Amino acid sequence: MTSQTHFPTVGIIGAGQMARMLIEAASRLNIDIKLFSKDLAASAALIANNVVIGSINNYAELSSFATGTNVVTFDTDQYEFENLKKLETQGQIFQPALLTIETLQNLELVKKLLFDSKLPFKDADINFERELSVQVARSPHGQTVVYSVAQIKKADEILHEVIAPAPDLSDAKASELQLIALKISEIFNIVGVFNVEFLDLGNNKFLISEIKLGPTNSGHWTIDGATTSQFENHLRAILDLPLGSPTLVAPITVMVNVLGGQYLDMYKPFLHCMAHDPELRIHLYGKEVKAGRKVGHVNISGNNLVDLLERAHHAADYLTGRITE
Repeated sequence: MTSQTHFPTVGIIGAGQMARMLIEAASRLNIDIKLFSKDLAASAALIANNVVIGSINNYAELSSFATGTNVVTFDTDQYEFENLKKLETQGQIFQPALLTIETLQNLELVKKLLFDSKLPFKDADINFERELSVQVARSPHGQTVVYSVAQIKKADEILHEVIAPAPDLSDAKASELQLIALKISEIFNIVGVFNVEFLDLGNNKFLISEIKLGPTNSGHWTIDGATTSQFENHLRAILDLPLGSPTLVAPITVMVNVLGGQYLDMYKPFLHCMAHDPELRIHLYGKEVKAGRKVGHVNISGNNLVDLLERAHHAADYLTGRITE
């Protein structure tokens, strides 16, 4: 199951916005993407050159898709392990590895492994002051890069806002959290990009709250705020290519999610925001607009946090129709 060209082919199971942004990153690396999608209207399928329509529950369709790929990665929370493992026994490479995925789905095992490594993990509801997030990329031979610690805010369990780097966090504490994330990559033998979320309890106390495989919404700021985005580094990592720098390109980057609102056709509000604030970086996913559905995000970078937050939220609110001027 190898590519016939010198440049590799990456298969992606799933066709949501994460796959869409992986395709965008792949074009800069001259990497071919082969997409496995349920339908042609999915976010990533709209821009993909090579789409296989099928179901992960159908082994024949899955096997046909995997043919010709160097490595297969995922944009899905649903895994048909029987079919995937059958392909694995025939030589198909999956990154992150199926064993890693299965392990991280077993919450009790995750807690035990973290406890054995003396890493603090949330195991009950607890009061906290804020949530923090760290993106890491790791390759099969163990090269790693870690991004700046970001502050995240959620509303009804949906990510709403990200500030990178996290304000009011000492360099020492940021380094401590980054080192914990790097240690997690070794404990679970993670290949690719992954995300660790922390609860800041105050008084310099932190708990691990969640580990998520693959590029995540909380890392979208890296597209415009870091030298190498989480998407490009995910592709580099799973192909065992040299990883790109995670260095910040500006002192601060703010990301705000855009949820579906009153505009079914977002072209006019999109143009308004471009004209109103040319420094905005607006990313729309090509999804059908539905109330409360994530349809895009806004990034903006600079050095004045109050100003960046106001401009990013203004754009997101205009795109959703909450404001009209």
